[in-house]
Amino acid sequence: MEEISISGEFIKLDSLLKFAGVTETGGIAKEVIQAGKVRLNGEVCLERGKKIRRGDRVTIPEEETDILVK
Repeated sequence: MEEISISGEFIKLDSLLKFAGVTETGGIAKEVIQAGKVRLNGEVCLERGKKIRRGDRVTIPEEETDILVK
């Protein structure tokens, strides 16, 4: 599991994927999210602008990606 620290109150889901290096661009992040491949706290999330806060866990099971936001 990778831990990512954020300085503000939240980070948007597509920005988190790009910031964590999971995707190279925001466009690729959008495609991954819209394809239903991303889970937020265990539930599929299709909102690329979803606010991710400390304590949230973002996973992409197909790519074995697991991110905990701190």
